Amino acid sequence: MATLQYQCSMSLDGFIAGPGGDMSWLAGHVGPNPAVEEIMNRTGALLVGHTTFGGDDPYKGTEHQGEPYGGGWDGPQFVLTHNVPERSVPGVTFVGDLGTAVKAAREAAGDRLVGVLGASVARQCLEAGELEEIFVSVVPLLLGDGVRLFDHPGGREVRLETVSVDQAPSATNILFRVAR
Repeated sequence: MATLQYQCSMSLDGFIAGPGGDMSWLAGHVGPNPAVEEIMNRTGALLVGHTTFGGDDPYKGTEHQGEPYGGGWDGPQFVLTHNVPERSVPGVTFVGDLGTAVKAAREAAGDRLVGVLGASVARQCLEAGELEEIFVSVVPLLLGDGVRLFDHPGGREVRLETVSVDQAPSATNILFRVAR
């Protein structure tokens, strides 16, 4: 069965997007990263939050704008949203509830990874007991404000087990398993 894995890049101070969801900061830090390439190759489906799906794109203004991982990945996407658009998007299924979205993404991924994209949908998967791993590429940059990797007003401790750490030219990659 597919593993649900939160996949993201993060500034050293814990932000996956800048203020207002700005992703332009990441454009200068994408580059050769064998761990990210391996993750893309192992990912069979994406479970994406609505804000992430329709949000800012670090590949804005390039031929790969709007494509997951800047065109490095192709496959079925499941977007969790309360507002399903009237027009369909090729390769994208809009789903109104988390349980249905997780089930559909797992089925589509088979024995591969389901890449979870977006802080809110990752938090929801974690709270539902569905999130199993977190893969984060820590970029050597301080943003100071923005969308946190994990935000839970009032706080919440979530234990993680380190699976691997490796260094790429543009980031330090860390894979965690959610402790049960």
